[in-house]
Amino acid sequence: MSSPLIEVVDVHKVYKTGDVEVQALCGVSLAVEPGEFVAIMGASGSGKSTLMNVLGCLDRPTAGRYVLAGREVSHMSKEELAEVRNQVLGFVFQNFNLLTRTSALENVELPLIYRGVRSKDRVRRATAALERVGLAGRFEHTPSQLSGGQQQRVAIARALVGDPKVILADEPTGNLDSKTSRDVMALFQELGQTGMTVVLVTHEADVAEYASRVVVVRDGLIRSDKKQVQRSASEIDLEARSGGML
Repeated sequence: MSSPLIEVVDVHKVYKTGDVEVQALCGVSLAVEPGEFVAIMGASGSGKSTLMNVLGCLDRPTAGRYVLAGREVSHMSKEELAEVRNQVLGFVFQNFNLLTRTSALENVELPLIYRGVRSKDRVRRATAALERVGLAGRFEHTPSQLSGGQQQRVAIARALVGDPKVILADEPTGNLDSKTSRDVMALFQELGQTGMTVVLVTHEADVAEYASRVVVVRDGLIRSDKKQVQRSASEIDLEARSGGML
């Protein structure tokens, strides 16, 4: 059996505001195998976003261990964490986080610029990533010339272009309408079926349906962690269009 790609062990996270301490994570343990599609669910204030920040090396745990792709990252320096993020992780955010006056192609190239990849290779890889998410012919469009769903596809292409081991998506459908949300989730499901590891934070049960495993966080603890029969994107879409009568 392969080692987990992601492993957090008894992770705590405490935030201090003046003399007040807020316990955001209270001893979380979680392992994610290569190729899994995991949805992390929870209400606002449950700790799910804090957990995502720890998994994304955007925040360090106060206590506990985090091993990512075989490397202990819990106590790395900011510079080391930045390198891990660039080499191992791809991020997709609710607000897309695209440069507004920059073309889709140039937005996707950004992670490769930070890696020092030469221009010719950047263009080739960014082009392939945009084609992979269905945006052939939109390379020169700026975000203002793209729909919300297309902007999120650009963001997904940007996450993919560095060939990460894990895609971390934080409420990726939060700013999208229902039909566009289903299209974007179908794309995540396709990525999962090609062997990509996807960890997605959401508070919506219908979004979690696309995943093969659902982890529920409440009060800084994992309250349930269940594998589920993964429904196909086409089945979910058909049910939605028929008004849930199937």
